[in-house]
Amino acid sequence: MSGVEIRDDRAAGRLEAVVDGEVAGHIEYFVLEAPARALVPVHTIVEPAHEGKGIAGALARELYALAGREGVPVAPLCPYVVAWAERHPDEAPAADPALVAAAKESLRAGR
Repeated sequence: MSGVEIRDDRAAGRLEAVVDGEVAGHIEYFVLEAPARALVPVHTIVEPAHEGKGIAGALARELYALAGREGVPVAPLCPYVVAWAERHPDEAPAADPALVAAAKESLRAGR
């Protein structure tokens, strides 16, 4: 999608989509450290004024690209990212079920 800048705010745990200088949407995520390092998206939000413009898909695509550049898997807990990954298996390698289970436990434990 053109006109969208994706920014990784690792400290805040947010991958943000910026359109015309404003945050149009974001994916909240955390970095799982054990049993293996992974990016764990937990929630995707797109502002109502930007819905239907491909923002969420652009965020999911960049999350997987970011993980690929870092050499780590994605263990998606966010329902949107799970569904996006199922529709784009060429861009989103399947997550190891044990890693997803560890991510769920980490989230329950408060990371």
